[in-house]
Order: sequence, then C-alpha cells, then structure tokens
Amino acid sequence: MRTLLPILFLVLASGATQAAEAAKPQGTLIELSAEASRTAPNDLARASAFSEASDANPRDLAKKVNGVIAQALAGARAYPTVKVQSAGTHTWPNYDKAGRITGWRMRSNLQLESRDITALTELLGQLQGSMGVGQVAFMPSPETHHKVEDAVIVDALAAFEARAKLVAGSLHKSWKLKTMNIGNAGGGRPPIAFQARVAMASDALPVEAGESQISVTVSGQIELE
Repeated sequence: MRTLLPILFLVLASGATQAAEAAKPQGTLIELSAEASRTAPNDLARASAFSEASDANPRDLAKKVNGVIAQALAGARAYPTVKVQSAGTHTWPNYDKAGRITGWRMRSNLQLESRDITALTELLGQLQGSMGVGQVAFMPSPETHHKVEDAVIVDALAAFEARAKLVAGSLHKSWKLKTMNIGNAGGGRPPIAFQARVAMASDALPVEAGESQISVTVSGQIELE
C-alpha cells in the first residue's frame, strides 16, 4: 500500500496540471499559409515507342511485330545509358460489317528512360525508321527533385515564420506555433505527343527538356499571446 501511494499522488498531480492547462485562457488563433518555389532542370526523359500492324494470319502478324521489336531492342544496345523495356503487347480482331473476323491487329510497346537526353533522342530517331513514337515527357530526376524540394521547404518555412512575425508584430503580440502542415506540388513538362514518324528518321528527335517549377506550401495555426 505504501508503494502505491506515491504513484497515486503522481497521477493526481498530473491530472491537476492538465486540468489547469485546459482551464488556462487561450490566445487568439490565426490561420496562416506561405508558399515558395524554385525551378529544377528536367534531367530525366521518358518516351514510348510502338510497332503496330495488321494481317489476316495472326502467326504472320506476330512474326512481323515481334521482329520489329527484336530489331529495336538490338539497336538499343548501342545506347547503354538508355533504359529500354517492353511495355505490353495487345492483339485484337478486325471485323467486317457483318461482324465476321477479317483479320488481326497487333500493337507492341517499348518504354524508354534516360538521364542522357541526347542519347535517348538519338535512339528515338533511329527507332522512327520502323516504329511510331507515342510521347516524350521530361521531368526532374528523383535525386534532383528531392534536392530542390528540400531547399524549397526551407524557403517556405522561412516565409511562414516571417508572416507569423509580421502578424504578431503588427498587433504587438508574441506568438507560438500550434499546428503546421507542409504540402508540395511537383512539376514536369507536359508530354510531347507524336502522331507521325519524322521524315528524316536517322536524325535525333528535336526536343528541349526545359525546367520544372517545384512548389511547397506551408500552412498552420499560430496563437497570439
């Protein structure tokens, strides 16, 4: 029983402290937000290329499309800095007006990715001799994005603190932080779509990677005292 008495005393004291804090008058609460942004180089490119054909014989069709894909994969080995992988193959029937199957159509896709944008565009130029290009998209690489985003977070926090000091100072009050949320909005250049093959298929695809805007918003609640 003697052992339990100090513990009981501590529990009661803690409850009394919490009750006193709850009864303490609360200062004025103000919602604030601040935003910061920086540009990041689009040092990563992703593209898709495809082979599509029709034939009355599904076996001949598969041989034709698979041959183009095999040739493309073999040619891609000359560009070790470009990651190339299969991205799905689909086959579907063609019908006449009476609903009868008249042949087959097949499409096989490749996905390309590289930080060596020059090499990727040169490879795309080669592939366009026998394949179509679906789209090309540019964005910051994960490492670049995280590095720039970390710097933007610091900027946004500083902007939030400056705004809190401005509000509190204008009202001749001190302040303390109650809650805070940090949100980000990534950026990337919209994909460039290609509907036809370029006439000079051996040339590198003409593109400009550009930059992306990386923004961070800090919102929260401060208490004026």
